[in-house]
Amino acid sequence: MDVKAQHKYIRMTQRKVRLVVDTVRGKPVKQALDILQFMNRSAARAVAAAVKSAVANAEQNNHLDPDDLYIAEIYADKAPTAK
Repeated sequence: MDVKAQHKYIRMTQRKVRLVVDTVRGKPVKQALDILQFMNRSAARAVAAAVKSAVANAEQNNHLDPDDLYIAEIYADKAPTAK
């Protein structure tokens, strides 16, 4: 069962966010959150918030165990640019 979470309009370039996203793709949630906690990148906070939101959605809506979850798909696309 797929669980989704979106974190929109992060005021950061997609290249910086993709560096963080690529490190946690395919990992278990617990390991990914540990990596994000100690990562020295500003985008790690935003990615961690999105991962935590997805875990909360899985627990509340689908009654899934957070220890069994892993990050199957995560990406950072281009957003509207600010002038």
